[in-house]
Amino acid sequence: MYAIVDIAGQQYKVEQAKKLKVHRLEAEEGKHVELDKVLLVSDGKTVSVGTPTVEGVRIAAKVLNHGKGDKVLVFKKKRRKGYQKMNGHRQYLTELWIEAILGKGEKFDASKSSAPKPKPVEAAAPKKVKKAEPKQETAEAKPAKKAAPKKAAAKKAAPKKK
Repeated sequence: MYAIVDIAGQQYKVEQAKKLKVHRLEAEEGKHVELDKVLLVSDGKTVSVGTPTVEGVRIAAKVLNHGKGDKVLVFKKKRRKGYQKMNGHRQYLTELWIEAILGKGEKFDASKSSAPKPKPVEAAAPKKVKKAEPKQETAEAKPAKKAAPKKAAAKKAAPKKK
């Protein structure tokens, strides 16, 4: 089951139990929000298209965190004029966890939510270093390699004086 929803002027395809990054929303982290501008709903068999929205259908979501997206570089240039300008920014984003797609008359119970839970931070335990034991050689092991014969270094004769 999926839906197309309008969030902050942009359309997103949402599915239950998926994460979604959208433009910054005015909601605190950990709070539940309901999105009611649902444009299309599909359950795999039937597709309901709204005019402009589907009546009674809502999306239940939980705000996971607020943050910034990747840096977007904006480069302007005018040919043969010597004009170049580099600019950039990082967009403010909100990460949502889509908990349910609610039909007409359905209510969402936040206590039964399957939202991802933050992992507890554990103190790093010191690692024990094991000492390497020396390898014992056996007679059946690889035979020793023969040493290559050494070449005698040739002496250079000193140049004669005149």
